[in-house]
Amino acid sequence: MQAKDVQLNTEVQGLLDQVNALYPGKVSVSFISDQQVGFVRHDQAQQVKVGDDIVIQVADLTAPNYTAAHELVHLLMVLSGFPQVFFSLTTGQPQLDEQLMIMGTELYDIVSHVVVVKEQQKHQLITDEIKQLYLNGVTATLKPEPTPVDDEMTLRTLTLLDALVFFGTGDQAVMDQFERDYPISLAAAKKLYAIITEKPVTSPFSLRRNVVKLFKAFDEQLEAWHLPALHNTEFTTLSSVLSQRQLGLEVKQVFEFYHSDMHEKTTQRRAYVGINRTDQQNAFVLPAPAPKEDSPEYFTKYYNLTVEELFKQLKMPYILREP
Repeated sequence: MQAKDVQLNTEVQGLLDQVNALYPGKVSVSFISDQQVGFVRHDQAQQVKVGDDIVIQVADLTAPNYTAAHELVHLLMVLSGFPQVFFSLTTGQPQLDEQLMIMGTELYDIVSHVVVVKEQQKHQLITDEIKQLYLNGVTATLKPEPTPVDDEMTLRTLTLLDALVFFGTGDQAVMDQFERDYPISLAAAKKLYAIITEKPVTSPFSLRRNVVKLFKAFDEQLEAWHLPALHNTEFTTLSSVLSQRQLGLEVKQVFEFYHSDMHEKTTQRRAYVGINRTDQQNAFVLPAPAPKEDSPEYFTKYYNLTVEELFKQLKMPYILREP
């Protein structure tokens, strides 16, 4: 099959129309390669911004409709007002920043996949053939666990957690295969899966809550293995989901400023992280004041604004919680 011959099926075309009804520019799907690797993985497509438009580039034709639809549902979630992740902090080490951004996005995506998979099932896009191709993707990504374990435990656990979101835990043949090849990572992934599925994702608020839970639980797992924690509750900014009442409260009632060891990316000044008092998650980032503005009043003026005024000043998007 060649890229030029690929046609979106009616279900995927319907999703594309839905996205275009919400997005102010134009969204299109483009097949940019004739490659067919024989498995599906979520890195086979990406969203590329071209001016005001978005092109979903699909780089593998193993299951083009499934792969395009996966990316379209992600986009649909953002356009429908689900939280997003932002990265405004830097450790001063570009390689470490890159790694932390990849991991933070991956954890956020896994929780989003709870919604994506349901939506794809609704559109009959997850067939037995797709399940097999997904499984091929897992085995292409992961080598079986050695004894003693190696430094790929993080990758294994993330990949298996995502696979549990995709398959559920009821497919015995798949579970047996994972149990045989990756016993330690599977046990960890199952624990994390129980945490993110304990309460269903039915709204932007419940998605955000589950993302924060996963950030914390994943760090606990890494620490149990004596691996460095990711600290996504500090490093990754996650959109706030606020009620009308919270928007009218003073900033100091909803957030506290935490003096970070990291720097704010654009100014390269020390960063203050606006931490949500309820769940201790990074909600926005302020640079430390420039020397000429440095005074106690600098923070008092922010603390005394209403939440709505602060978010407006920072141009920080937020989501209004349904009453």
